[in-house]
Amino acid sequence: MSNPSDFDKVRAAQLDYNNKRAAGYREQSLKLYPWVCGRCTREFTRKNLSELTVHHRDHNHDNNPPDGSNWELLCLYCHDEEHTKFENLVRYGSTTETKIKPATYNPFADLKAQLSGKDK
Repeated sequence: MSNPSDFDKVRAAQLDYNNKRAAGYREQSLKLYPWVCGRCTREFTRKNLSELTVHHRDHNHDNNPPDGSNWELLCLYCHDEEHTKFENLVRYGSTTETKIKPATYNPFADLKAQLSGKDK
């Protein structure tokens, strides 16, 4: 029996890579979810599928439950926006006020007096 040829080695490596990739979370999520961005609803086909990414909702890339509950498919642009929002939250804290203060300035407070000329 002869040694495996270079082709056989490359072919075996490719098959091994394909099997590992099919077990990865990207391939699993593409099987579970429709190929639509979860934010902008852009639809994808095999031709542009590389522009559809898997976003981890809790931002933990090690949290990959088999039911896909921590994943959502996002296009490149929406995925970048989601990570920018998260980085801003980490860096600056919450960007939402818990209680909105009412405005206190009244530009028309002295209007009647100004119109009657009493303030001169």
